[in-house]
Amino acid sequence: MKLDKLPKAERLQLMKFVCSFAWADLEIADQERRFVHKLVKKLHLDADEAKQVEKWLELPPRAEEVDPANVPPGHRSIFLNAAREIIAADGTISEEERENFALLEQLLT
Repeated sequence: MKLDKLPKAERLQLMKFVCSFAWADLEIADQERRFVHKLVKKLHLDADEAKQVEKWLELPPRAEEVDPANVPPGHRSIFLNAAREIIAADGTISEEERENFALLEQLLT
């Protein structure tokens, strides 16, 4: 499935995961911010949704809002790919990012 074919609620859910992974090393690099902004455009998020994503770039989503169990099976590869891309966006993968991704991968596969 393509990104722009995700249902509206799942697009925001994806962005919540992406922003959560961007925060894994406790800072948002410029490259990560640019990646998030490109993804917002690819997903065709409206102004309110984009504003919510900006809030997640200022303050990460709460852990209970980012539950891999809520990711539909048919969309798990999209979520994994997006998580992989955001942690690599700044050119450095921290140990926290690596561990978080490994856990997400275990839970979604």
